[in-house]
Amino acid sequence: MRVLLQDLNYAFRQLRKTPGFTVTVLLTLALGIGANSAIFTLVNAIMLHNLPVTDPKTLVRIGDQDDCCVNGGWNDNGDYSLFATDTYYMFKKNLPEFEELAAMESGYAWRPVTVRRAGAQTLAKSVMGTFVSGNYFRVFGLSPAAGRLLVDADDQKGAPVTAVMSYDAWQQDFAGDPSVVGSAFYINTKAATIVGIAPKGFYGDRIDTNPPKYYLPMNSMDQVIGAPYFNDPDLQWAYIIGRVKPGTSLPTLQAKASTLLKQEFAPLKTFTDKRAKEVLPRTHVVLTPGGGGIQNMQDDYKDHLKLLQWIAALVLLVACANIANLLLVRGMSRRAELCIRSALGAQRSRIVRQLLTESVLLSCTGGLLGLAISYLGAHALLALAFPNQQNMPVTASPSPLVIGFAFALSLVTGVLFGLAPALMAARTQPAEALRSNARTTAQGASFLQRALVVLQAALSLVLLVAAGLFAQSLNKAENVDMKLDATNRYIAHINPQAAGYKNTEVEPLYQTIVDSFHAIPGVVKVGLATYTPMEANNWGSGVKIQGQPDLNKGASWVKGTPEYFDSVGTHVVMGRGFTLQDTMNAPPVAVVNQEFVKQFFSGKNPIGHRFGFSGPGQAGLDGAHEIVGVVEDTTYTSVYWKNHAMYFLPLTQRAGSANDTTYHLDEDQSMYAGALVIQTNRPIPGFEKIVGATLASINPNLTIVKFQTFQQQIDDRFTEERLIARLTSLFGLLALLLAAIGLYGVTAYTVVRRTPEIGIRMALGAARGRVIGMVMRGAMLQAVIGLAIGIPVAIFCVRYIKSQLYDITSVNVPVMSVAIGVLVLAAAIASIIPARRAASIDPVQALRIE
Repeated sequence: MRVLLQDLNYAFRQLRKTPGFTVTVLLTLALGIGANSAIFTLVNAIMLHNLPVTDPKTLVRIGDQDDCCVNGGWNDNGDYSLFATDTYYMFKKNLPEFEELAAMESGYAWRPVTVRRAGAQTLAKSVMGTFVSGNYFRVFGLSPAAGRLLVDADDQKGAPVTAVMSYDAWQQDFAGDPSVVGSAFYINTKAATIVGIAPKGFYGDRIDTNPPKYYLPMNSMDQVIGAPYFNDPDLQWAYIIGRVKPGTSLPTLQAKASTLLKQEFAPLKTFTDKRAKEVLPRTHVVLTPGGGGIQNMQDDYKDHLKLLQWIAALVLLVACANIANLLLVRGMSRRAELCIRSALGAQRSRIVRQLLTESVLLSCTGGLLGLAISYLGAHALLALAFPNQQNMPVTASPSPLVIGFAFALSLVTGVLFGLAPALMAARTQPAEALRSNARTTAQGASFLQRALVVLQAALSLVLLVAAGLFAQSLNKAENVDMKLDATNRYIAHINPQAAGYKNTEVEPLYQTIVDSFHAIPGVVKVGLATYTPMEANNWGSGVKIQGQPDLNKGASWVKGTPEYFDSVGTHVVMGRGFTLQDTMNAPPVAVVNQEFVKQFFSGKNPIGHRFGFSGPGQAGLDGAHEIVGVVEDTTYTSVYWKNHAMYFLPLTQRAGSANDTTYHLDEDQSMYAGALVIQTNRPIPGFEKIVGATLASINPNLTIVKFQTFQQQIDDRFTEERLIARLTSLFGLLALLLAAIGLYGVTAYTVVRRTPEIGIRMALGAARGRVIGMVMRGAMLQAVIGLAIGIPVAIFCVRYIKSQLYDITSVNVPVMSVAIGVLVLAAAIASIIPARRAASIDPVQALRIE
C-alpha cells in the first residue's frame, strides 16, 4: 500500500507537470468512454430492462412474436404469440406447471380511453388504459402504493367496473390526492371505481412510449370499450405471461402448450378452410423469458441499438489508439529519466508498474468524466429517440450496471494501452542516459506509432462512409414522393366510442363534426378516417375478386368520409371518390389504389368490378364492394413498405362480405373514426385549442386523443432514421477529429526528433517548400495507407447495414468520394502545422542540439 501511494503521488506530480498531455488524454478518453456509456445506458434501459417485479427470472411468456393487436385467421408458419380469451382460460386450466398465468391487452396503444372524475366541473381526458386479468398484479408480485390492486373478483362477468390508477397518473393528474382511492370515475362514460394505485416505478408489462395510466379487468372490456372480439374464440387479442414453478422443464412445457393449442384450434371456424387444415399441424408456441415483459419496443429498436454499439466501439478504438500514441510519445520523451532511474538501481518491473499506475490513473479519471458525458449524452439520445414523450419508463440516469461498464472500460483501456508503452519505455539501457539522443532518434516515430495512425485513419473512413450512407438514406426516405400534401393540414385523433356513441349514432355525428369545422374561418377540407397515412397503423384482410380465382393475396384498408382524400392530398386518377350519397344504407362501394389494380387486375380497368374479403367464414364470392374509383399510390405506414395494395371504403358502410349472416352492426368497430384531418388555407395559431373547443361543443366527452400537424406525423416516422443519421455523423466526425489529432501528434513528434537532420538539410540549402513537402509526404502516406485499408473494409461492412438503409445496397461514388475528401483534408490540415513549424527551424539552433 505504501508503494502504491508513492506511485499514485508520483503519477499525480507527473501529470500536473504536463497539463497539455493530461488534458488531451482525459478529453479523448472522456469522449470515447462517454459515447460508449451513453449508448450502453440506452441499451441497458431498453434491451436489458427487467420489470420492477418480484423474481423476474421465473416469469415466462407464451409466445415470441411482436403480434398486435386483434388478429384473425391462421399463421402459415404456425407460430402464435397472441391468443383469444378462451385460449387463455384453456392454458390457465391445463398448465399446472405455471403457478399462475396472466393475460393482458396487446393493443391498448390504439384504444385510448376517456376518463373523467365524477363531480361538477370535472373535465374528460383521453389517456391510455389497458385491460388485464384479475390476477395480473398478483402474478408480478406487486403491492399497491395506496388502496388495493385488482383481484379475481373484479374480473368476473357482471362485476362492477373497477380500475387501478398508475402512480404517475395519481401524482401528475391528482397531485397524490389520497381521496382518489375509492372515488367514482367515468371511463368511456361508464361508471367505475378506482380501487387502488399501482406501485411507483411500475409502467405495465412492457416498455412503451405512452404507458397505461389505468388498469381495468378484462371482463369489463366489452362493456367499457365495446370489444366483441373478447368473446370470439377465433380472434386473438391477448398476450400471456406466467410464473413457472421451480424445477419445471421449459422444453417439455413448450411441447405441452403447443399440443394444447392444436387441440384448441381444431374445432374453430378459422380452421374449417382446406388451407387452414394444412397449416394446423404446424401450430406451436415458443416460450420466452418474461422478466423483461413484452418485447415489442425491444424488437423494434434492437437492430439500430446494436449498430450504435458497434459504431461507439469503433470510436473508442480510435480514441484508444490515440491514447496509445500519446503514451508512446510520452514514454520516449522520458527515456533519459527512465535510464537514470534504471542506472540508480530501479528494477524494470518497478518502472513498468509506475508507468502503468499513471495510465490507469488517467483512464479512471477519464472514465469518471466519461460517465458525466454519458449522463448528458443519454438525455440527448432519449430526446432524439423519443421526442415529445413525457412519461417514458426509460431513465438516462446511470444504473449500477452502466457505472460498472464505464469503470471496466476505463480499467481495460488503461491497462491495455498503457502496458505496451510502459514495456517499451522500460526496455532502455542505463548507458543511453550518458549519450546524446539526437542521432539515435533521427528516424522519427516508431512503426507502432505510425501503424496506430493508419488504424485511426482506416476506422475514421469506415465511420465517415457509414455516416454518409445513413444521411443519404434519410434524405432519400424523407424526399420520397408519398403522394401526400402536408401543407396547412392538421390531424386530431379522436375516439367517438369512448365518448359513448353507438355504431348506429356515428353517421349524424360525423356530419355534425364536418359542418362544425367548416364553420371555422379558414377551414377548407374536413375528412374523417379510421386512421391516417403515417401513424404506424394498418388494417388488412384477404381479398377475393368476384368471378376470379382466389389469389390468396391481401390488402390494407382504410375507411373515410367524402373529403378524406382531399384532406390528405391524395388524388383520384380514375372514376370517383366518395360522395355524400355513400351512406350506411347505400350500395357498398370501394376505391382502390393503383397497386391494388396492378396486383388484382393486372393493370386493367377495375371500375365496376366487385370484391369481398377472403378467408375462413367469408363469403368472398358475393362481391361485397363495387369499385367506383382509383387513387394514386399514397404512402401508408412507412416509405419502406413498397408495392402496398390498398382499398378504401366509406366510413359508415360495412366492410367485408355483403351476405355474411354473422355480421352485427353494433359489433362493427370499423364504424368508428380514429382521426380527423383538417385542411386550412393558412396556418392558424392555437388551432389545437380551437379543435378541442369545437369537439367539446358537440359533446364534452369527445376529447382530443392526440393533436399534431400532418408534417409532424410524417416526421415522426423518421425518428429512428434521424437518430442513426445524426449519431453516425457525430461519431464519424469525432473519430475524424481523434485521427487528425493522432496524425498531428505523430508528425509533430517526428519533426522534434528530426530537428538536427532538418537543420542540416536547411543549412545545406534545402528550401522551405521542400522541407514542408518532405514532412507532409510522410504524414499523408499514413493517411493514404489508412484509406487503402478503410475503403475495402467500408465496402465489405455495407452488407451488414444495408437492411437499415432506404434504396441503398452498396457504397456509391459520391459518399465514398466525400468521405475520402474529408479525411484527406483533415490529414492535410493536421500535417501542415508541424510541417510549417519544421520549415521555420533555424539551422544554427538546430545544429547546436548536437
